[in-house]
Amino acid sequence: METTLEPLDPALVNPVVKPESLDPCVDSQGRYKVVPSVVCSMCCLFGVIYCFFGYRCFKAVLFLTGLMFGSVVIFMLCYKERVLDTQLSVEAAAGIGLGIGTLCGLVTMLVRSVGLFMIGLLLGLLVALATLVGMEELSDTPPRSVWVPLGVLLGLGMIFAVLTLQWQRLFTTLSTAAFGAAIITVATDYFVELFALVLYVGERLKATPAAPVCWVTWAVLGAWPALTAIGVLVQWKLTAEGYSHTKVIISRQQRRMQVMRIRQRDDRYRHKKKKKTASAAMATQGKMAAVAEPVYRRKPNPIRRYDTDVLSPSYIQSFRERQVQAQPFPSRLVLDLASGPQLQA
Repeated sequence: METTLEPLDPALVNPVVKPESLDPCVDSQGRYKVVPSVVCSMCCLFGVIYCFFGYRCFKAVLFLTGLMFGSVVIFMLCYKERVLDTQLSVEAAAGIGLGIGTLCGLVTMLVRSVGLFMIGLLLGLLVALATLVGMEELSDTPPRSVWVPLGVLLGLGMIFAVLTLQWQRLFTTLSTAAFGAAIITVATDYFVELFALVLYVGERLKATPAAPVCWVTWAVLGAWPALTAIGVLVQWKLTAEGYSHTKVIISRQQRRMQVMRIRQRDDRYRHKKKKKTASAAMATQGKMAAVAEPVYRRKPNPIRRYDTDVLSPSYIQSFRERQVQAQPFPSRLVLDLASGPQLQA
């Protein structure tokens, strides 16, 4: 009796398990890789710094934000599109993206307005992603057009960018706390469910029907607003208290120059004050001299004189002697004649 062996189906020998066929709550132990695990661990460390020390490390945050935006955008363009009719490898695209991202980071760090705009744009994109998730879960008929996610991302991104330029300290603290919490959430999502939450958010950007997710995914997603609130409180009460990004750090030489200018200004002020004091003293002395020696004097009353007032006593005596020699007069008459001018005087 002859039996013929039918060829086995390749799908049965090497079954290909699609992501849709996996149980959303299945245990993912044993499927981790070394490189993603190390990268997620480093990202978790950066997320802690962003979340709790974002405003304190203002310059570093500006540089990292520009580096991230520039690297991601240039990497996607170089990897997805052909450059000079050549398809670049992942390593080449990553190198080009890292170089241009470094330049973008320097620009955002040195030009404060550009850095603040990027920080506000980052906060708007995070709020837009949360809005898309809420629209998918809370709406009965969620929109399936690609223009809806694009409009939400651009609209909220620009709104929060302008608000950050207006209220810099408040929205910088909110943005750093939210972005740091998002990085920690994504890193945790890899160790818990191998980026199940990231894949779900990616489907929201594509406006495709949502696949069922496990409750663990929602628990990980719920950690994001909680960490954001904790980060804002920590920065407001501890790390960012008494610090302002508008203060400029000056060098030692510039500080010495400022001290010299302040001293010169104080010397000039003291010299002017001495001059004013001396002039005031001279003016006071002049006033006192003017009061002691008046310019206008009162003239005394003129004395009224008579003809006999100008006669000298010797003339009167000689006149009396001549009268006595010529004709004797009574002594009383002579006395009255001699004392007459004195009585009238």
